[in-house]
Amino acid sequence: MGVTDSPATRLQALFEGHRLTPTQRRIAHSMVRRAADVPFLSSVELAELAGVSQPSVTRFAVALGFDGYPDLRRHLREVTPAEPVPEPGTANEYQQAVEAEIENLRHLAEVLADPRPVRRAGRLLAASRPLPVLGLRAAAAQAQGFAYFAAKVHPDVRLLGEGGTMLHDRIDGAVRAGASALLCFALPRHPREVVDTLAYAKEAGLTVVTVADSAFAPVAKVTDVLLPAAVGTGLAFDTACAPMLLGRVLLEAMCDDLPDAQARLEEFDAHAAARGLFAE
Repeated sequence: MGVTDSPATRLQALFEGHRLTPTQRRIAHSMVRRAADVPFLSSVELAELAGVSQPSVTRFAVALGFDGYPDLRRHLREVTPAEPVPEPGTANEYQQAVEAEIENLRHLAEVLADPRPVRRAGRLLAASRPLPVLGLRAAAAQAQGFAYFAAKVHPDVRLLGEGGTMLHDRIDGAVRAGASALLCFALPRHPREVVDTLAYAKEAGLTVVTVADSAFAPVAKVTDVLLPAAVGTGLAFDTACAPMLLGRVLLEAMCDDLPDAQARLEEFDAHAAARGLFAE
């Protein structure tokens, strides 16, 4: 089985085309994150994993067209090679958090086996002049990091890192200046303001590209190109290694569609050396 035919991608295909409630999207997201284990979980275990009630898992299975959860699990066992659920190890909670992030990165590698969505997103972002980059609350650091590097190769990057009534004004200004796309980083917990802002951006004529923690995140309904990368939830605060890496991959794809990107980087290096900007 190749990376393009993994348990996670098969689950994604199973969920596509179904209108899921927020609770059902949460179950779907949990299943994708634990794709190899799901065929061996009971409905109670899946409910605990997703943080929902057992009846919610049953309703979820019915929404997908199955008679109930046993029918869904039977289907998953038929289409997924039988692999035993790993026995709990002796790793401490910090090691477990790292292992979970490694698994998130493996899943991201599976998703990137089809590079077309990222390449399409890169083209859209490269062509937008200016390029607004949105990220609020937990996602603010992701947006700021992307904007910092993007500004080295893109002629006009505008960071939207703070919420409030000025957000719509700044989107209006970007549209008047010629923007054609907006990049958003959206991570849990998803601020309602982000969803509303993306809806406004679409109404203003912008194509919305979003890096989110799941294909079932609330921002999916107001996004044109959604690039998923899971977050880790094993610590008190979520960890976002996969979304950060996906942001760098998206930068690479954008550079591929900016013919003067390399020249801009070399120019920056020359100026930095002349100013003694970095300690050697």
